[in-house]
Amino acid sequence: MTLQTLLGGRAFLEGPRWHDGALWVSDMHSDEVVRVNSAGEAETMVRVPGQPSGLGWLPNGDLLVVSMTDRHLLRVDRDGQTHLHADLSDHISKRANDMVVDDKGRAYIGNFGFDFDKGEAPATTSLLRVDPDGSIHIAAEDLSFPNGMVITSDGETLIIAETFAAQLTAFDIDADGGLSNRRVWADMPEGAVPDGICLDEYMGVWVASPTTKDCFRVEEGGQVTHQVSTGEQQAIACMLGGDDGKTLFVLTAESTHRDKCRELRTSAILTHSAPFARAGRP
Repeated sequence: MTLQTLLGGRAFLEGPRWHDGALWVSDMHSDEVVRVNSAGEAETMVRVPGQPSGLGWLPNGDLLVVSMTDRHLLRVDRDGQTHLHADLSDHISKRANDMVVDDKGRAYIGNFGFDFDKGEAPATTSLLRVDPDGSIHIAAEDLSFPNGMVITSDGETLIIAETFAAQLTAFDIDADGGLSNRRVWADMPEGAVPDGICLDEYMGVWVASPTTKDCFRVEEGGQVTHQVSTGEQQAIACMLGGDDGKTLFVLTAESTHRDKCRELRTSAILTHSAPFARAGRP
């Protein structure tokens, strides 16, 4: 599979979400959330000085944005005003990260668990759940860098990328939003680690792997069915979308270092026609 460039010249793109006919992404190292249309035209939707990451929407249409360094969950209303939805800093000590929001407005938020930039040894951490009223709950513990997440179309299963465990881990979602029945959904191929992920209609998970510089589709149990290379660029995250749901968007970057990314501006959105359409919530 050969990928085509939709948008280039960005600092560091993360957290892609297909929403309302466009791809929304966080340019983490430019401190802004960007909406990208099918022609590759980018529009800044909100500035986030604390570095944006995970994106999602409440049932009323308000945008939720993870602000990483201050460990806040922000809410952007339909007038474009930004509000503090939840302060996560009492519950996690390192940077907040990716997020998925279910159809009830419950946000599941991962975090680093250690200082990645300073080279600290990896440490396990917790997954948080923020309910629509802003209350914060521990959803799961002892996760190895909980990163990209998806919820199945029936709303009953959460699949999360444990980056430093090199696996996808699944939970049942209980009626109250609690998580149970933890299990390994798929181990990664040799050398690969999961970063951002997305789900298709046949329950295949597309995984962006920065270490192997590719994006691949894996089924429950670990069978890889499709693979695309991102060449010299790291694969950071991926999303299915487009008018028919069959475009695979892959976000790439040359580096993860903030200063270098801001200097190079080589992060890009690449596209390819995917074999299956989108399923569930990104």
